[in-house]
Amino acid sequence: MSDAETAIGGLPDSEVVRQNILNNPYALAEIEKAASVTTIEFEGRRLLLKEQVAAFFEVSVRTIENYLSSREAELKANGYRILRGKALRELKLALKSQHVPEIDFGNIARAPQLAVFDFRAFLDIGMLITESERARLLRTAILDIVMDTINRRTGGGTKYINQRDEDFIHAAFVEENYRKEFTDALRDCVAMGNFKYPLYTDKIYVSIFRENAQEYRKVLRLHEKDAVRDTFYAEILDLVASYECGLGDEIRKKADALGRKLTSWETDELFKLFEAQAHWRPLVERARNKMASRDLAFRDALHKQLTEYVTPLKAEEFERFLGEKSKELSERLEEAKDVFRRLKERD
Repeated sequence: MSDAETAIGGLPDSEVVRQNILNNPYALAEIEKAASVTTIEFEGRRLLLKEQVAAFFEVSVRTIENYLSSREAELKANGYRILRGKALRELKLALKSQHVPEIDFGNIARAPQLAVFDFRAFLDIGMLITESERARLLRTAILDIVMDTINRRTGGGTKYINQRDEDFIHAAFVEENYRKEFTDALRDCVAMGNFKYPLYTDKIYVSIFRENAQEYRKVLRLHEKDAVRDTFYAEILDLVASYECGLGDEIRKKADALGRKLTSWETDELFKLFEAQAHWRPLVERARNKMASRDLAFRDALHKQLTEYVTPLKAEEFERFLGEKSKELSERLEEAKDVFRRLKERD
């Protein structure tokens, strides 16, 4: 079992993974179909009373209340709320019209307030509860549905989900140009053998996301013939291109000033000064967050060195890579022919 699978399997302990599931509208729709939970229609939403939730998971109301006490902020953020006043009166009317049997849920008519869960909050507490066999089975089903949904919407695999982003093609094209400028600078200005190309490429990777190419391949389970950069998100490509452009320029300037090629020690020192420049910090932080968070959510891949940067993806991220705007690379290339032609003519 991979580290990511272990993290995802531990839903009660991973708020990030729970939130990724709840923020994925495509998986959520499939889970709702599969769960077939009896709910109450109210204000255009599907709700469950606290007692219904306890009954579904075959635990006591007290158990549910304990989770509400310990995880209140998370559950409220995902749709748990307490109804009072006008909203409560309207809910009671809705319960009557939908023939919800009051005997199952105590004396609703006299209740001064009612705790209700929408479907997201119901799933959230289901991923938290450890005392219920039903909750465990639901978690297993949720994980299967999430991965099946992502795989189905990406055509069967997530290795190149990055290429479904509408920004990918332009980022890849621009990075390729800067890559050549960088390798030309190494060729012309650094007195080392061909080892210098993978060496300084790896230095850039480690500086940005704390992994060299081989380590990155292992995390993403890439095959030998898979090109590492074909799997980079647009933001990563942009930052790699910036490093290559800037470092290549620094190398040329230094070599010109000395009137000779740089030694490996001089190039290493130049790189240390280059990566330590303060303006890289916010860009690197953002790139690490994007890579770590997206790879965990989409590729079931955990970058151990970037664990501290993992955050839940917002719904817009799922739309970006799984929604209507996301497309296979072949479709993007067909649409981008004119763009490529204009860029080439400009050069």
